[in-house]
Amino acid sequence: MAGGLPHPQFIVPAALNAIGVHVPTHVAYTWVVMLMLFTFGILVRKNLTMVPGKLQNVFELIIGGLEDFCVANVGEKGREVFHVIVILFLFILPCNWFGLIPGMDAPTANINTNAALAIFLFMYYNWIGLKKWGPGYIKHFFGPVPAMAPLMLILELISHLARPLSLTLRLFGNIKGEEIVLILMFMLAPVVGSLPMYFLFVLAKFIQAFIFFMLGMIYLKGSLDHAH
Repeated sequence: MAGGLPHPQFIVPAALNAIGVHVPTHVAYTWVVMLMLFTFGILVRKNLTMVPGKLQNVFELIIGGLEDFCVANVGEKGREVFHVIVILFLFILPCNWFGLIPGMDAPTANINTNAALAIFLFMYYNWIGLKKWGPGYIKHFFGPVPAMAPLMLILELISHLARPLSLTLRLFGNIKGEEIVLILMFMLAPVVGSLPMYFLFVLAKFIQAFIFFMLGMIYLKGSLDHAH
């Protein structure tokens, strides 16, 4: 190594390359997360019982808790869009945590993954607004004071267009930054320095997934609320 941070060896891309499948690292691990979620989803669905088992309990706790949080903040209409934002949360969380596993990489440490998620969310909440209010959705951009409508339209458009960029960079910066700090701490103090940070970043990566979920909920609440 000539200098700088060590170049990690990733297990899944190496295995795919060995069988002739050449994809970027973040795509390979995105496939792994998708396969994992589909597998858990099928297992839970096939084994649904009135007395839930451990796996069903975990998913009921996560999904039920997030649904209650969404309904408490958005209202009953939040149930109409909850399924989308909870899927984003359930996808982003393991993507974040994969970066803490040796030989793995976090798909969300790549800006392309985060940009795709942010653009999808941007398009979805605006589509929900248009679906609910039709052409009247434009009133959401005019503000409550008619005399200020032209200025508010410009400001609101800039604000809304900045949201995908903000979502992308926030998630990318936090996940990538945490991984770099963890690598540096491991190089300086392999166990004493990195172990406490490791458990701290487990929590931090959960928080980042929850922030994405919460911002999506706020944006959807805005598109579902009546424009004044």
